[in-house]
Amino acid sequence: MDLEHGMCWDTSKKDSWKTLLLLAYQSLGVVYGDLSTSPLYVYKSTFAEDIQHSDTNEEIFGVLSFVFWTLTLVPLFKYVFVVLRADDNGEGGTFALYSLICRHAKVSLLPNRQVADEALSTYKLENPPEKKNNSRVKMYLEKHKGLHTALLILVLLGTCMVIGDGLLTPAISVFSAVSGLELSMSNNHHQYAVVPITCFILVCLFALQHYGTHRVGFLFAPVVLAWLLCISALGLYNIIHWNPHVYQALSPYYMFKFLKKTKKGGWMSLGGILLCITGSEAMFADLGHFSYAAIQITFTFLVYPALTLAYMGQAAYLSQHHDNTNHIGFYISVPGKLRIPVLIIAILASVVGSQAIISGTFSIINQSQSLGCFPRVKVVHTSDKIHGQIYIPEINWMLMILCIAVTIGFRDTKHMGNASGLAVMTVMLVTTCLTSLAIILCWHKPPIVALSFLLFFGSIELLYFSASLTKFTEGAWLPILLALFLMTIMFVWHYATIKKYEFDLHNKVSLEWLLALGPSLGIARVPGIGLVFTDLTSGIPANFSRFVTNLPAFHRVLVFVCIKSVPVPYVPPAERYLVGRVGPPAHRSYRCIVRYGYRDVHQDVDSFESELVARLADFINYDWHRTHGTNSFPDDDASQSNESSNDCRLAVIGTVSFSGVPAYEIEESVQPASVSGGFPTVVSVTDVIEMEPVGIRERRVRFAIDNESETPSAVGMDLQLQEELEDLLSAQQAGTAFILGHSHVKAKQGSSVMKRLAINFGYNFLRRNCRGPDVALKVPPVSLLEVGMVYVL
Repeated sequence: MDLEHGMCWDTSKKDSWKTLLLLAYQSLGVVYGDLSTSPLYVYKSTFAEDIQHSDTNEEIFGVLSFVFWTLTLVPLFKYVFVVLRADDNGEGGTFALYSLICRHAKVSLLPNRQVADEALSTYKLENPPEKKNNSRVKMYLEKHKGLHTALLILVLLGTCMVIGDGLLTPAISVFSAVSGLELSMSNNHHQYAVVPITCFILVCLFALQHYGTHRVGFLFAPVVLAWLLCISALGLYNIIHWNPHVYQALSPYYMFKFLKKTKKGGWMSLGGILLCITGSEAMFADLGHFSYAAIQITFTFLVYPALTLAYMGQAAYLSQHHDNTNHIGFYISVPGKLRIPVLIIAILASVVGSQAIISGTFSIINQSQSLGCFPRVKVVHTSDKIHGQIYIPEINWMLMILCIAVTIGFRDTKHMGNASGLAVMTVMLVTTCLTSLAIILCWHKPPIVALSFLLFFGSIELLYFSASLTKFTEGAWLPILLALFLMTIMFVWHYATIKKYEFDLHNKVSLEWLLALGPSLGIARVPGIGLVFTDLTSGIPANFSRFVTNLPAFHRVLVFVCIKSVPVPYVPPAERYLVGRVGPPAHRSYRCIVRYGYRDVHQDVDSFESELVARLADFINYDWHRTHGTNSFPDDDASQSNESSNDCRLAVIGTVSFSGVPAYEIEESVQPASVSGGFPTVVSVTDVIEMEPVGIRERRVRFAIDNESETPSAVGMDLQLQEELEDLLSAQQAGTAFILGHSHVKAKQGSSVMKRLAINFGYNFLRRNCRGPDVALKVPPVSLLEVGMVYVL
C-alpha cells in the first residue's frame, strides 16, 4: 500500500521510528475516541438496576476485576496480538476479512469473476498453499454452496451491527458526557437541560459532516490525548487518596466472589461491564489508515494503562463512598473544582469518538455498495489529499434523525448502554468467527489452533452476548430490529443483483450477431464514441441488441464497458484497465473492463472518459505491434487465430512513469508486478499484461509512446494504425454517449410468495428510491441514452 492510501510505514530505517511514533499519535484521534470515553458510562450502566453497591465492596471490586480482565483479553490479546494480523493488504474490518477469505477459498457470491483478477498485485496470497495440502475445511466450504450464503449472511450481520453502533455510539457518548451537568444543577433542572443540549451537539455534529474531518482532524489526537491524561491523573489521585489497595481487586478471585454473591443479577450486569470494550473493533476497522505497529504501541503503552487507572480510580472512590448509590457514575469521582474543565474535555472527546464511528459507518456502507450488497447511494469524497474520507448525505441525515430519536426516546444511559452493548458484542462474535476461518484458510494453521481461538474468545463473548439478550425489553431490541431491517434490504438487493447478472449472462448475444450488423441490414454508424455499460465481461449484452433493434444505428467507435468490483481493497491504477477487441480492427469495437477495489475512489465522468480513450489508444498501439511487429511474438499461437477470438483476448493497459527504456521491449512474466519508477519522465511507458481465457497464460510487454505529439508519427507506421487512431480521436471530438440499461424487474410465474415479495415489491421499491446507475456514474443527462429492459427472474 502506498502513501496516498494512508500507509506510511514503508520508510527508511532512519525515519522509521519517527514515522511510527507520529502514526501512533495520530491514531489516538481516529481509532481510540470511542474506547477512551467508555469510563463515562460503564459503572453507571452496570449498577443501574441488577446489582447494588454495598458496604462490603464485593460488587465494586468484582466489577473492576471483570473490567480489567475483559480489557486485557479482548482488546489486548484478541485484537492487538491476533486479529490485527489478519489484514487485507493493510486494510481491516469485516469486509476486509471476508475478501481475504474469498481470495483463499472459492466462497464468493460476487458475479463476473475472472481469472485475470487473480493476477492483480493486491490479490496476492501471502502464504499460497501447496496443492497437495488443501485443507479439508476449505474443500468442505467450497463444495457446499449453502455455506457461501451463510458466510455472506454472517458478514452482513456484522455490517448491520456496525451501522447500528454508528447510530448508538454518538447518542450514548455525548449524553454521558453532558450528564455531568446533573451534579451542578438541581434534579428538576438538569432533566430539562441534558437531553436538549445532547440533541443540539448531535445536530451540529451531523450538520458538519459534509465538510469532512480533514479540516479539524488535526485537533482530534490532542483532544483524546488530553482526555486520556485527564482520566489517568484522576485515577491516580483517587487511588492514592481513597484506597491505595484497590489494585488487589484486579485478581480473578474477585470475579468468582462477585458472581457467587450476586448470582443472576451479577450475570445480567455483564451487559453493562461489556461497554468497557466498545470501540475495540475500530482498531481493526481503521487499520488501513495507520500501521499494525502504530496501533499496537498506542493501545499497549498509552490507552490500556490510562483506562485501567481510570477504572481503578473510580472503584477506589466508590469503595469509600456508599451514600451515593443512586448517582454512581464518572463525575462523582471528580473533585468539585475540576468538574467543569473535565466536563468540557469529556464533551470534546465524546464528539471525537462519535466522529470516528460515523466516518466508519460511511466507509462500511461504501464497501457494501461496492460489493453489490447495498443500494446505490451518493458518495462524496471530502478530501483530495486524504484517501478514504467520504460523506454519504442520505445516510448522514438518517443517522442524525435516528440518533436524536434514541436520545429523546431512551433518555438514560441504561437503555442506550443495553442497545450499544448488544451491537458491539455481535460485531465481535462475527469477527471471531471470520478470524477463525482466516487462521485455517489464509494462515494455513491446523484446525485445532482456529478451534482453540474460537472457543476461548467466543465463549467470553457469548457470555456477554447472553447477558445483553436478557435486556431485550430494556433497549437491546433496537439493534436487533435495526439489523433485521438492514439485513433484509442488503440481502434482497444482493440477491436481485446476482439474479440480474445471471439473466444477462443467459440472454447475451453472440459476437457473430454484432459482426453481421452492417449497411446491408440498414444499420448506420454515426460519429462519436458509444460507451455501452454492462456487467458482462464477455459477449454482447441484451440491452445493446434491444437498442439496435429499436434504433438501427450505433456509434463509429463502440466500447463495451464493465465497471466491476474485485475482492481487494485497492486496484493499482496501472492494473485497472483490461482492454481488448470485439471483432476485427475495422469494426472499431472494443471491450474495456475497469476494476475497482472496495476502498477505491471511483473516477468522475470527465477523467474517466479521457482516461478510457487514452487506454484505448495505448491498446491500439500495442495490438498493432503485437500483430504487425517484426519477430515480436514468433511463438504466439493466439495472434495467429481468427479475429473472432479477439473478444476473449484481453490486456492490462496501464501507463507509468519510467525512463531509459527501449522503444519496444518484451519480457515474459509469471507474476505481474506493478511497474514503478522514480526517475524523471522522458517517455510514457505503457505496461501490458495479456490474459488468455484458456489456461493462465500471461505475457508482459512494455512499449514507449512519444508524449510530444498527440497522434503517432506516420513515419514507419502502418497506415491502418494511423487511421484507427485518427478515428478514435475524431470520435472523441464528436462526443461520447453513455448507453445504460433501465431495468424493470419482476419474478417469473410460479415463484414462491417470498421471492415475489422480495423482487416485485422489495427490490423494485429500492431501485426506484435509490440513486440510478447514471447518477452513480455521474453521467451528464445530455449524453445519456437509457434502454428499457424487463428482467424476469
